[in-house]
Amino acid sequence: MDMSTNGIDQLPFDNSAFSEDFNYESIEHSPSEKWLERSKITPFIQLDIQSNEEENSHAPAILQHVEKIYTVTRRKEKLSNVLLPLSAASYYNGVSPEIQIVESCEGIYKLNAYLKARKDDVNAGVPGKFLYAVMGSDDADVGTVASTIMYSFYLNVTSKNDQICIVPIININRSNLGAHVELKWLLDSCQIHQSSLIFADEIDMSYYDLFGSLKILLLKSSKIANKQEKLKHAVVEIFHCRKGEKIYPWVKNVTIGEEGSCCTAIAEKFVAYSPELLTSKSFSKLLLSGILLDTTNLRDPHCTSKDKYMVSLLINGAGRYGCNGLYQLLRYKMHDLSSMQVGDILRKDFKKWKGQDNTDSRPISQIGMSCIGISIGQLLSYTDNLAHEITCFQFAEKLRALIIVSGYFNKEKNFKREVLVSTESVKLLESLLFFFDFNASRLPLKILQIPGLKNEMKAYQIDKITSRKIVEHLIEEFVGIPKA
Repeated sequence: MDMSTNGIDQLPFDNSAFSEDFNYESIEHSPSEKWLERSKITPFIQLDIQSNEEENSHAPAILQHVEKIYTVTRRKEKLSNVLLPLSAASYYNGVSPEIQIVESCEGIYKLNAYLKARKDDVNAGVPGKFLYAVMGSDDADVGTVASTIMYSFYLNVTSKNDQICIVPIININRSNLGAHVELKWLLDSCQIHQSSLIFADEIDMSYYDLFGSLKILLLKSSKIANKQEKLKHAVVEIFHCRKGEKIYPWVKNVTIGEEGSCCTAIAEKFVAYSPELLTSKSFSKLLLSGILLDTTNLRDPHCTSKDKYMVSLLINGAGRYGCNGLYQLLRYKMHDLSSMQVGDILRKDFKKWKGQDNTDSRPISQIGMSCIGISIGQLLSYTDNLAHEITCFQFAEKLRALIIVSGYFNKEKNFKREVLVSTESVKLLESLLFFFDFNASRLPLKILQIPGLKNEMKAYQIDKITSRKIVEHLIEEFVGIPKA
């Protein structure tokens, strides 16, 4: 028997075959060690357990064929570093049990079927229909992605217009997903098929706009992302923007967000339409995670009583450690760099500027800034060739210069900040460093000796506590962006 932990063996169980020996209650309350001991067939077990409602002849027809699937897998990550609240499960099994049980249900099945169908439609060119794109700003925070997926699904199941194809678009490149560990973890734990998601670089919306078949619904923002500015006239609806935000004058369908989280408003719509969908742990977990992060675990000043009420309705999605535990897990994942490549670390908190460049005949200079929470020296430990990784990142982002800003606490608990400057040429490096030296009163630099750097790269320690905003302002001045 294969005992590999890389795959999942699906075992069709016949309940009637072992009805005398199979005790649901005892398994439900057994420690994980006893479960594994009894189930030595494989570390991965999948059970098909038919609902007892089949035996009830008076039950509605919709409940007579309900099937739940429980997948038991070995937990990949160690949670000993996460400040999780105490629970009965942790008393019996410890803080980081070896196994986790995931429930698959009809709601998630329907959601994944919808996502795959829309991906197939886009691949086919959405023939004979308008492309109704649902998307947020150019970001991939959990709240925005959860809102995009769930609101698209809600519109799809409630819409009576067969002339539109409602498509959720995650407004980042698929390659950037690796920089959002918490989002990947959440999608996996909610059993969302990532292959069925559509990212911004996987669809050419300008093609649909050219033929007048594009309509855009903006989520959580009243302004389209800068990279899609040319498509702003296709915006027909805005959902959950803030009161006082400037609205495109031609957009008539606008919903002002009164809640702290867009996910709260979407969950409320599901409560009115089909509350049984929210009983699914994975379905409710996606919405709940968005609410908790959007409202800083219900502590944000903009958090409303409706947010708190909806969290109580979605609490099944929190799992064994409750809402506080889920929030701590998500926060831990947001700062967890252990599974990330150098490119993902640099992309995690990244922005770039375009402006006039007087160093040579090229009219446009594109400079990027990556902020990381570790020292430059620690960044070296993630690769055998840091200079090569930085160069590859610059090439992928089409940057003439990259400034890596490091902020971290040393062993003495003192805050330190470092910068690494990398340019496409020595001439541009000299020009940039001369500009920084001219502004030494704002950014005093002390050379750092980092082995393996190219001639176009220099590393420095900032000789006083300096805000990253100061570095941003200096970059804007260098590329010629006027002060606000």
